[in-house]
Parts: sequence; structure tokens; C-alpha cells
Amino acid sequence: MHASSPSRRTVLAGAAAVAALSGAPLLPGRAHAAGAAGAAGEAYRWRNVVQGGTGFITGVLFHPAVRGLAYARTDIGGAYRWEDRTGRWVPLVDHIGWDDWNLMGVEAMAVDPARPDRLYLALGTYAQPWAGNGAVLRSEDRGATWRRTDLNVKLGANEDGRGCGERLLVDPRDSDTLWLGTRHDGLLRSADRGATWQAVAFPAAPSATGQGITLLVAAGRTVYAGWGDAGGTTANLYRTADGTTWEAVPGQPAGTAAKVPVRAAYDRHTRELYVTYADAPGPNGQSDGSVHKLRTTDGKWTEVTPVRPGGTTSEGGRDSFGYGGVAVDARRPGTVVVSTNNRWAEIDTVFRSTDGGRSWTSLKDTAVLDVSETPFLKWGGDRPKFGWWIQALALDPYDSKHVVYGTGATLYGTRDLTHWAPQIRGLEEASVRQLLSPPTGRAHLLSGCGDIGVMYHERLTASPSRGMASNPVFGTSTGLSLAPARPSYVVRAGWGDHGNGAWSDDGGRTWAPFAAQPDMARTAPGPIATNADGSVLLWSFGPGHPGFRSADNGATWAEVATFPQGAAPVADPADPRRFYAFDTTTGTLFASTDGGRTFTARATGPGSGDTEFQLAAAPGRSGDLWLSLKGNGLYRSTDGGATVGKVGSCRASYTLGFGKAAEGASYPALYMVGSTGGVTAVYRSDDEARTWVRVNDDRHQWGWTGAAVTGDPRVYGRVYVATNGRGVQYGEPA
Repeated sequence: MHASSPSRRTVLAGAAAVAALSGAPLLPGRAHAAGAAGAAGEAYRWRNVVQGGTGFITGVLFHPAVRGLAYARTDIGGAYRWEDRTGRWVPLVDHIGWDDWNLMGVEAMAVDPARPDRLYLALGTYAQPWAGNGAVLRSEDRGATWRRTDLNVKLGANEDGRGCGERLLVDPRDSDTLWLGTRHDGLLRSADRGATWQAVAFPAAPSATGQGITLLVAAGRTVYAGWGDAGGTTANLYRTADGTTWEAVPGQPAGTAAKVPVRAAYDRHTRELYVTYADAPGPNGQSDGSVHKLRTTDGKWTEVTPVRPGGTTSEGGRDSFGYGGVAVDARRPGTVVVSTNNRWAEIDTVFRSTDGGRSWTSLKDTAVLDVSETPFLKWGGDRPKFGWWIQALALDPYDSKHVVYGTGATLYGTRDLTHWAPQIRGLEEASVRQLLSPPTGRAHLLSGCGDIGVMYHERLTASPSRGMASNPVFGTSTGLSLAPARPSYVVRAGWGDHGNGAWSDDGGRTWAPFAAQPDMARTAPGPIATNADGSVLLWSFGPGHPGFRSADNGATWAEVATFPQGAAPVADPADPRRFYAFDTTTGTLFASTDGGRTFTARATGPGSGDTEFQLAAAPGRSGDLWLSLKGNGLYRSTDGGATVGKVGSCRASYTLGFGKAAEGASYPALYMVGSTGGVTAVYRSDDEARTWVRVNDDRHQWGWTGAAVTGDPRVYGRVYVATNGRGVQYGEPA
């Protein structure tokens, strides 16, 4: 998913000020006027379809002065506040809209120890030329409302190093002063609580490809900064005691100059700073690392690494990994926890020491994991693993046995150092690709996602009891299709552990892999479709590759030379002989009337070169097609693609779906993510797109939502929205 490429204005450390825009308060709940044909908003109640985490938790921060107050950040799914009374996470940035999708990734967060209601977030998902600049949100009410400052630098919450320490910090000497470390633009400082920012002099020069500042941490009145661009030639840990002059920390341990300081934590009782190191920023690519502590009173360094990487695994391989998270016990001097990261062979662990790192205990060795609330964490097997990508690690300052750690899929917590369970309620981070709402059966929803494959949602309010669809287990789903005249028959495609395609004859509860698959499916599985009665399958494999057809449930496959390469096949809901496809390179609709054996060109003209599009067929009708085009709006054909006309009520359409018709209406309700005027939002039409009503509001926007939307064929008004980092959202009229 790319955005337009704004010009980048590089800020040199120690040079001129960074221009910043001080935004007006963002007041979640104030609705925009949608601006066209009957587009006034309708009140909806929005909730997450519960999956249970499913994404990379990159940071957890307990407030040091308020019991039960904590915050979590994610790489693409925003930030959350923990509500101890309800035992749930509350999303804080769902108000971010389509145009600001790049701000759904949280690079860093900071709290003010002296003023518990203040919260700061540094937002920006990608630091690439095609992504927008970052922003800082500041709140005086723990994230209920925000003020925003747009930056002239880019942040990278979903890039390498996203699990490093907090790059945002309230100065320990002055609550009005904030520090922000960037990846490519040095160090910034704000003297007015984040309203404006200045670049300040820093001893290390940023590069266009390095990590820049990886962490900021206060040790008493001194601020320390980790530096990720050292490359073995310079220091990688700096400090300032006066808030003006920065210097390299003297005597840094041998062997760490070539490594990245990943995270740091300060023990105020012993006045020691613990630092974890790795040979890469992570979360991937680490093969070596260590843990060291600095006694800040006299500058003495001591290595306290629990286990050195490089040993032999139980299977005879090399035990390679780095170190990630670190946290200290606010109540017990010398008690500290650290985590390994990228330890795939022996599985990552959390080590705990009660004597300042002289000896360690692996908490993994005695861990009892309970994932009954989120069964997908078994990954299709019999039991869960302790975790991977453990860089977020936190210790409750009011409970020495309350430890939490983030993984690539969840947040585990313990209250006794032995029994662990996901502490994830309310936090949903899946990147959703496909949605199906069957007309019959136990499940009202099937979802296809990045990383966690396909899920069967027999309840919307609980993580699927069957976990991820297995046999095979998919990492990422690329296609999901149901036979309208035989809704118990479903097929799926994706990156699987034992084959990349599967079918189900019980509505998606259980699956069986295709007996065979085209060679191309091994390396580039793409979208798949089944015809109306489930007798024919069409599988597409991207630009430059033909489509393939099976008429025996995936036992054999034949090339379809006339299928437009790279197109997504769409089946006619009523006529099993008909399939459709749209060729975006020429703006041509194609159709097959012989069960997908051959395709012929039909209408031409709409959307040539429009790379973001979706072709959809209205349920229960033959030849009734709708074409969503990002740059060209919405089109419709009622004759199977022979002719096509533009729908005048839409300025832009990104994805379209259908739901149960309104009372007294004969046509299904239409749901669209698009724009009827100036606001990209979620809309419903009960009159075949003549008029639209906006059904989401300014509090519920979730960034980019262009992958999929569908209504529920059994419940009028219910709509499911696929988000890129906030899971599946579903709304119902309030």
C-alpha cells in the first residue's frame, strides 16, 4: 500500500528549525458533512470483531505514578490505553482518517511522570519517499482528545527497528520539554510540550539508511540516547546532563560499538542503567547480542548477558539471536528482566535476575501458557510457543510479579511469574484482506488476513474457537470465495505450510488442501474464485502469469490462456457458467460464458491504469456488476459487462459490498468505502447507489480501509470493514 510521494525536506541536526503546524484540537465524535447526494450521517455503533491481538506489539509503557495505567503501541494499528477496571485496552487513534493513513503506525510514546493525564505519541508508519511526514499527538486527558503537530520529518513505525526503545521522552528536569529521536533527521526538541519542534546539535550525523536514534531514557536528571548508525566506528550511546550539550558515554563496552542499543531501563535504587544490544535493530535479522549495565555514579560498565548467542541448539544448529526488551522493578533494587529476540531455533525467552544480573532464571522454562481465549496462538498445532519478536517488555511498578511482553501476534502477561495468558482484550491489529459473510450457516463472517490466514467467526465477540484455518495453515491469505448457490462450499488461497489452496464443504469450519496446485501457486498464490454452484475454480497468479481452472475440486488444473493476466476472477452469483474479470492495464471488462474455459473482451474505457480497483457481482442476479475505481469512481453493468456506465453519486470508490436489503426494498443494501464528496468514509445505499448515507463518523475511521467491505446478508444495516491494522470493524445502526 503506497501513498503519493511528497517532497522531503531534510532537517540537519544542529541546523535550522523544523517547521511545524500546531493543529487545532481533534474532537472525536464530531461528524463531517459528507457533501453530496443524500450523504448525511446515520448513527452507528462500531466494535471490533474479536480476533485477539494478531499483530506486533512494539512497546508497552506503565505509568510510574498511577497504579493500573499503561499504554501500548503497535507498528500499524495505533496506540491503546489499559483500563484496569475493565481489563481492556482502549484504542486511542481510531479517529485518524483515510488521508492520514500513514499516521496509524506509532513510532514512540511518552508519559509525564509528574502529570499523569499527559500523553504523547509520535506517529508515522513509513519513512519512505512515498509516505507522508510524521506527526506528534499530545493529550491532556490520557488520549481522550488530542492536539496535533505535523512534522517535516518522516518516522518509521513499521520499518526495521520498530521494536526498539521509546524515541520520545519528557525531559526529567522540565515537563514542558520533550525530546524526539528520528531515524534519519537527528534529534528534535520541543520547549512547549510538543506544539513546535527544533532540531538540536547531536554528536552523531544521521544517514539516509541507518537507524538514527533508537532509544531515549532518563536516568535521574540525565538523558541517554541510543544510536543505531555506529557501524563499529563511533560510539552508540550518548548523554546530556544539562539538556544542551550531548557527549558520548565514556568507556563503552568492547564489542558493542558494532551493535545497536535496542532498549534501556534505569534502576533508580542502584543508579544503574541496563542496555540491551543486538547486531541489527530487529525484529528480524539479529544473530548476536548482549546485555550490559552502566553504574552512573562512577561510569563503570559490567556485562550481564544471561546467555551468549552462538551456542549449539538442541538439534545441532547455531543458537543465534539478539537481545531486545529490558525492564527494572521499581520496588526491588537489582531486579531486572530482559528478553531475547529473533531466537527461532530455541524460541525466545524472558530472563529475570534479582541480583543485578549476576545470575538469571529463564521464565520460559517454567511457563504455563493459557491461550484458551485466543486459540489461534496454537498456530494449527497442539500448544502455543512462548513467543517471538520479544522487544516490548514491561514490569508493573506496583506489582513485582506482573510482567508483560509483546510478540509478533499478542501481548502475554503474568501475575505470578509462572502462569501466562494473553493480556489483549480490546487490542486488535490484524491487516485484513478479504471478508465473506455467508447467507447461511453457523458463522456470520469469514476473514482473510495478513500473517494469520483465514478465520471462521462463529461469534463476533470472541476469538474464533477453531483458531486459524488449518490443513493447511496460512501465513497470509490471498483469496477467499464462497459458492452462492451452495454456500457451504468455500475455497481459500494463500501462503500455506502444506499447499497454498484449500476447500471446505461445511462453510469454512474445516478444510482440506487441494489435491494438486499449479506450479505458479507455489511461489505466487493469488486470488481465487468458485462459481455459483462450486463446480469450477479459477485461480489467478498476478501480472505476467495466466489463470488456471479446475473442474474437479482442485485435483487437476488447466491453463486459461484468455484470462486477463493479473486480474482477480469474479463469479456470477446466479449462473454457474459465467465468470468476469477486469483488466486494469486496458480498462477492459472480460467475461466467460463457458464455465471459465475462455474469456472474451467486452466493455472498454473505465479506469485504464487504475491500479486500485475491485469488481463485484450483486448477489442473486446474473450479470449485475459493480466496478470500484480509486481514480475514476464507481461503474455499473447490468448486462454482464457488455456495456458499462458511470454512477454519478460517487467521486471515488475503493471497495464495495452487499448486505441484506432494507425493509420494503427489492435490491440488496450497498456498502462502499469511498467518497461522495470530500470525505473518504464508509457509506450505505438502499436505492442502488442513487443516494448514500455515511455510516461511520470522525471517531471511527481507522486509517486505510480500502481492502474489503461487506454487509451481512442476514442482518440489515450490519456492515463489516477490513482495516489495515485495526482488524475487522463491524457497525450496526444505533
